[in-house]
Formats: sequence, structure tokens, C-alpha cells
Amino acid sequence: MRLSELKVGDKGEVTAVKAESAVRRRIMDMGLIKGTRFKVLRVAPLGDPMEIFFKGLHLAMRKNEADGIVVRKVVEGAECVPCPAAKQLFGGLEVLNE
Repeated sequence: MRLSELKVGDKGEVTAVKAESAVRRRIMDMGLIKGTRFKVLRVAPLGDPMEIFFKGLHLAMRKNEADGIVVRKVVEGAECVPCPAAKQLFGGLEVLNE
């Protein structure tokens, strides 16, 4: 999923930055790197620009920049707990929603 696909109030985590080299470097220099969690604060009516909040920063970016950032949506209230069977068979975790 791309950052540009998220809506106001959505929270996410960066999984990759795949923008063009100059844009990629600028985004990563600001601290928006793999593993960074953020919240979408505002999106203009046509989706350009959008404002996100992370690490105490407010960042506005254009849609084409947000298209180059791959994210996963973070769902509040979900927690990961070890599942003995899954861990033994697959080395994985089971996700429980409260």
C-alpha cells in the first residue's frame, strides 16, 4: 500500500521508500525511513498535498512523493502475542484484535 492511499486519521509504518533518487534521499534525510510510524493529519480535497506527523515533525508532501513511500496500515488495539503452535511450525506470531 502507498502512503498516498491512506486517509485522514490513519496510522501507518513505512516499509520501504521507492521514490526517485533525489526525492528518496530528501525523504530519508528528514527521518522518514523503514520502520517509522506516522499519522495522516490532513489531505487536500484532491489528495495533493497531504500532511503527516512523525517523530515530532509535521511534514507536508505532494501526492507523487507519497506514491513513492510503501507503508502498512497500523490498526489500533491489535497486539501480537506468541502462538506456540504457529511459532513451532512457522516461527510466526498470531495477531489478536481486542
